[in-house]
Amino acid sequence: MSLLTQPLQAGALQMTNRIAMAPLTRNRSPRAVPTALVATYYRQRATAGLIISEATAISHQGQGYADVPGLYAPEQIEGWKQVTQAVHEAGGRIVVQLWHVGRVSHTDLQPGNGAPVAPSAIQAKTKTVLIKDGVPTFTETSMPRALELSEIPGIVEDYRRAARAAREAGFDGVEIHAANGYLIDQFLKDGANHRQDAYGGSIENRARLLLEVTRAVAAEIGGDRTGIRLSPVTPANDIHDSQPQPLFDHVVRQLAPLGLAYVHVIEGATGGPREVEGRPFDYVALRQAYRDAGGRAAWMVNNAYDKALAEAALASGAADIVAFGRPFIANPDLVARLVQGAPLNEVQRATLYGGGAEGYTDYPALNAAA
Repeated sequence: MSLLTQPLQAGALQMTNRIAMAPLTRNRSPRAVPTALVATYYRQRATAGLIISEATAISHQGQGYADVPGLYAPEQIEGWKQVTQAVHEAGGRIVVQLWHVGRVSHTDLQPGNGAPVAPSAIQAKTKTVLIKDGVPTFTETSMPRALELSEIPGIVEDYRRAARAAREAGFDGVEIHAANGYLIDQFLKDGANHRQDAYGGSIENRARLLLEVTRAVAAEIGGDRTGIRLSPVTPANDIHDSQPQPLFDHVVRQLAPLGLAYVHVIEGATGGPREVEGRPFDYVALRQAYRDAGGRAAWMVNNAYDKALAEAALASGAADIVAFGRPFIANPDLVARLVQGAPLNEVQRATLYGGGAEGYTDYPALNAAA
């Protein structure tokens, strides 16, 4: 039997296999509300041991891209209910990824067309997506403003409220998005965080927001229904840190006592090479630091895994779960294809962001392809 098909209990999350569907932004939720088409998309992929939803904003301020979903208004919760029901009826498990983009936004997407917020007023050299004349358009981010110290507790509270809303919407749990250059990652890394208060400077201070958010979410819905995503060295969204190893070793040691369901680690550059030039990192040491501190959560790995690499990671004990991203876009039955060694459909890049069913719910399954 393939190691990928073995069941796993990750906290309160009962997985039928070790394959997770990674979060994948698709920009198909107009006005931040998931639709019936979104429900179809996730239902098609419910054979994954665990689906992690596309990143979902915890507040209007947390929005950074057009037509991505939220979890802060009643109509959004109702929209998500049809998604979770569809996945559960198909026998799947799904958690929602809680997201605040921080500086990776545009004034057009912010309340009152205000500036995006960040740990420090440093503009990210990256792009976001706006809808212009009905067409998704990549656009430079806006200059952010630094959050006032008095505003930070409100953001922690937004995460807590979103976690509660997730359970109301029928999700099995949540994943805190602390990766890829978004708000929590901006606080973590000294390339984006130049604060001189309790949330800046030392590693302990820069990790403060991540830990406050995680503790608040775990207290609200249970650590056993809470996961977290980390990306120690990815350059995504113009993010970097001068000393990532001691930073993330500290983070995982502090996460260890919280009884989380899983820790989700992006190895290398998100969607890119597994080794980032000039940014060496020891992921074995990171996992060991977590285990040595008493952490028992399932260890999820991600980035450019194929079947052979995934099986090797599981066999060596380097991972308990392997997350697959883009292969799930074009292969709703990716689990069956991996198990059978079947060829994979190619992703249609032109339909990745925005639009309707084309390149979203119309990719053929094995039986249809045959």
